[in-house]
Amino acid sequence: MSVKKIAVLTSGGDSQGMNAAVRAVVRSGLYHGLEVFAVQRGYSGLINDDIREMDLRSVGDIIQRGGTILQTARCKEFVTPEGQQLAADNLRKRGIDGLVVIGGDGSYQGANKLSKLGIKTMGLPGTIDNDIPFTDFTIGFDTAVSIVVDAINKIRDTMSSHERSSIVEVMGRHCGDIALYAGLASGAETILVPEVPYDLDEIANRMSENFSQGKRHSIIIVAEGVGKGENISAEIMKRNGIEPRVTVLGHIQRGGTPTHNDRILASSLGDFAVRRLIEGDSGKSCGMIKGELVATDIDKVVNTKKQFNMELYELSKRLSQ
Repeated sequence: MSVKKIAVLTSGGDSQGMNAAVRAVVRSGLYHGLEVFAVQRGYSGLINDDIREMDLRSVGDIIQRGGTILQTARCKEFVTPEGQQLAADNLRKRGIDGLVVIGGDGSYQGANKLSKLGIKTMGLPGTIDNDIPFTDFTIGFDTAVSIVVDAINKIRDTMSSHERSSIVEVMGRHCGDIALYAGLASGAETILVPEVPYDLDEIANRMSENFSQGKRHSIIIVAEGVGKGENISAEIMKRNGIEPRVTVLGHIQRGGTPTHNDRILASSLGDFAVRRLIEGDSGKSCGMIKGELVATDIDKVVNTKKQFNMELYELSKRLSQ
């Protein structure tokens, strides 16, 4: 039996493009004759029954906005079986039989629990880290990389003027994709990611050699999962006497207007999720691989680690000489 009423929520860390995804879910659902609801503050909103009906105007003028109009919050109660049952019951009492969850790994875990309680669920990969497998890119990743590249361009200008080295610390606790893509795009000399071991002696020696040969600046990008930029700077100074200046970009990477790539990805995935729900599908993660929309069992997604792109990493090393 196909769904008649669906809801959408955003959960976990916000990412640029979440609003575009919410808009797509709402408008695609209405286009197909469904009643569409929004859950405020993620799984906390399900627990507290903070659910409202949406219309076309509810999502007007949001495709270009960062953050999420539905807000997001952590919910310890939802981690418990009792909390999960309450959330499912709150959906059922309104006749809502389908739910689109936009978020990262933790959000997917929640969607998986609700799916096993009989709520038809679809997950959309909304996270800047690009750490969700079975999709080439996640919603927000392209924008985050663009923000980091823009920051590095500005940092490079002043580092070159003063003939200094710089460490830029970016997000990525378990996945180094922001560091990798931004580093390759900005011509960073060194990229440190959690997936690849590194040698501080080699990094320090190469930095010294480059400066002795007339290089005017040096940029090192560090994913937060590797360690704090300040600690790496101190270790480099111990080895070669050069003290790299540290810039921690922090939450600036989550904000701002989503790029056209993120808006298109979010719109495509939101519409795809609604169509899959109408077809009776459930417990799936929506993604795009080589331009093709795909749906993969959430069970498989949450139990698979995304493969790091070593080919791009090796390319960055060859071009940083």
